[in-house]
Amino acid sequence: MTTLKAVNRREFLRASSILGGGLLLASYVEPLEAMTTTWTAGTAGEFVPNAFIKMTPDGIVTIVAKNPEIGQGMKTMLPMLIADELDVDWKNVRVEQGAVDPSKFENQWAGGSQATPMNWIPMRRVGAAGRAMLVTAAAQTWGVPESECSTMPGVVRHASSGRELKYTELLEKAATVAAPKLDAVALKDPKDFRIIGKSQSGVDNMAIVTGKPIFGIDVSLPGMLHAAYVKCPVFAGKVVSANLEEIRRQPGVKHAFVVEGQTAALDGLMPGVAIVADSWWAAQSARKKLVVKWDEGETAKQNSAEWAQRALELSTQAPKKMLRTDGDAAGALKSATKVVNASYFYPFLAHAPLEPMNTTAWYKDGKFEIWSPTQFPVPGRQLVAKTLGVDEANVTVHLTRIGGGFGRRIMNDYLVEAAAVAKQVNAPVKLLWTREDDMQHDFYRPAGWHYFSAGVDASGKLVAMKSHMVTFGENDKAARAADANQVEFPARFIPNVALGVTYMPFGIPTGWLRAPGSNGIAFAFQSFLDEVALAARKDPLQFRIDLLSSAVVGEAGRDTFNAERMRGVLELVREKSSWGKTTLPKGTGMGVAFYFSHRGYFAEVVQATVSKDGNVKVDKVWVAGDIGSQIINPSNAENQTQGSVLDGLSEAFGQEITIEKGRV
Repeated sequence: MTTLKAVNRREFLRASSILGGGLLLASYVEPLEAMTTTWTAGTAGEFVPNAFIKMTPDGIVTIVAKNPEIGQGMKTMLPMLIADELDVDWKNVRVEQGAVDPSKFENQWAGGSQATPMNWIPMRRVGAAGRAMLVTAAAQTWGVPESECSTMPGVVRHASSGRELKYTELLEKAATVAAPKLDAVALKDPKDFRIIGKSQSGVDNMAIVTGKPIFGIDVSLPGMLHAAYVKCPVFAGKVVSANLEEIRRQPGVKHAFVVEGQTAALDGLMPGVAIVADSWWAAQSARKKLVVKWDEGETAKQNSAEWAQRALELSTQAPKKMLRTDGDAAGALKSATKVVNASYFYPFLAHAPLEPMNTTAWYKDGKFEIWSPTQFPVPGRQLVAKTLGVDEANVTVHLTRIGGGFGRRIMNDYLVEAAAVAKQVNAPVKLLWTREDDMQHDFYRPAGWHYFSAGVDASGKLVAMKSHMVTFGENDKAARAADANQVEFPARFIPNVALGVTYMPFGIPTGWLRAPGSNGIAFAFQSFLDEVALAARKDPLQFRIDLLSSAVVGEAGRDTFNAERMRGVLELVREKSSWGKTTLPKGTGMGVAFYFSHRGYFAEVVQATVSKDGNVKVDKVWVAGDIGSQIINPSNAENQTQGSVLDGLSEAFGQEITIEKGRV
């Protein structure tokens, strides 16, 4: 092992020799001005957590993927960026999951659709700097200027002399080259990309289809026990008593005990009863005999039906909070030729990922070692340290592949539950929820009620709109993921707008679900625009394009919105779907919607058929998206688009969480 001294803040890469003549390239990511730190180099075949690139004499290039893989393709996409700029053949690339280490890997999380924009330049610079060092090594070997050298996959060339050196011949020399400054390294012209923009299969695909143990649910350790964790059906309810002695006598049960938990925050360690057995089946079998007396608390008085009634009552009152006021919406509605009123509701939704919540934890000698499918590993580590009274440095989290999350695994309640159980058990413990646990103890997409009024003039032009959103929160502060947008379309594109919101108190845990906020609000606002277009006797697609062509009113808002790009996806989806040009059978129609979310512009046309008995069948969906200048992995982009359509249809047709007496 060779220990390197602390790096300068201005340095991004440092090369070090490894046994066997390999080259190890270590790096830091966002922010580029990373804090000074140290690292150790590895021997041949070893993986060093803060290294992104390892090249060995056999021609294999190992690239580290730093972010959790939740199914969105980051474990393939981020290494693609590095590999293309490094100029190696993708077939020679092997990808390894990076360790959780915030001192070496910044922004090590999955959520908010930020992985691509945050890492687009930094990851490319990692690869480009490695390529530059190999070019320098070749130029020094030949005694020629670096400017005369170029690369092709795995090779440095000197065009004027016709000489070539394989990367594998340059590893030892490159390890002695000073690393270039990140902001000075030359990136490829996009026209020279060989990997970026080409469809690549997911690096874990073969492991997934052949059942290799790569997910959290697959973790197995010698001597491992299995745990069930039973919480009150009413959120944050406390244990009063439980028949623990009877449970301890059940076959295979090793431990049964109460965890007091903390009810101050719904996203931490909730009170519960832990049953630890030598198999998951034994733990679940014992669970069926568990009898707990619960203190259900005030949340037991809450019900979905009562919230709906209260929302209707609040809709007749002025909003408690105004998000935006342009012009005189009330006055413009009074003078409008036609006024349209409508209300919309969307329910609580569970994330329902395929892999249930799980974590394996081992507490030994005052330290935790944890294996978890978490989207936010660093906050998970911090939660364990804070809740269970250990130094954060004594908590190690290993990332496993995640079998779906959609925002659910941003919350680390299941992780800290496993750690709390393991701390009382002298063995590694796997905590695995049941499907019922997943549904009953989620962080739900908040329900919302929207009450609209809009006015159109004699020409059918939208001149005014009022929106009163009723959802959940406390003291004029929205619950998690229940906040509204002050620039919700058509705000800024019509002269008279009033957007208000009222919050209702609640005791239900909420959280972000795929396209946080947007998935519910888009439904309400876009559906209402259809009703306005109908009242105005306008084609709903052209009605939207006409709105987008009007002058923007007021400030740009918290997100930069480009009306031209949105018109572009609407025009494209109109073309691809043959909107207005197709004669449809009786009972069949087409609908359109668009939305700007997380820097992406999307428009969709849906063709659906309604049967005589009122059942709806979706026949086809066309999707047009503008997500920027470069799609890194087209195969994955197609997968994500198709998956989002299926997810949206599932939410619209088949999913709803209702609350009765404070429980799902």
